[in-house]
Amino acid sequence: MKSREAKQSWLGMGEEIMVGMTEWRQQNSKATFREIEEELDRRLSELRARMLADLAISSASTEWKKGLGAPVCPNCGVVLEPKGKKKRTLQTRGGRGVELERESGICPRCGQGIFPPG
Repeated sequence: MKSREAKQSWLGMGEEIMVGMTEWRQQNSKATFREIEEELDRRLSELRARMLADLAISSASTEWKKGLGAPVCPNCGVVLEPKGKKKRTLQTRGGRGVELERESGICPRCGQGIFPPG
């Protein structure tokens, strides 16, 4: 997703959250401060997860470099062999699953598979 598209998506989700919270509050007029906070956090966690995924995928380290700057094995320092894109699901602190598709590699010396950070 391109930066401009991501920002538009985030803005749209933010607007949905504001409208949704206003409607929720009208339907839950006796909700306590804590209940309002929990509902807001639940909704914001969706936006947060989307932003995390979009920002992680936009990182320069999502593309496999060759030669100087190529990823190396953290165990033995050998340049990794690219193994194509793989999907990985990570958990946010808010408990949401975020699926990332990124290049992965394997160490030709020790066989450790790597899903690069970034």
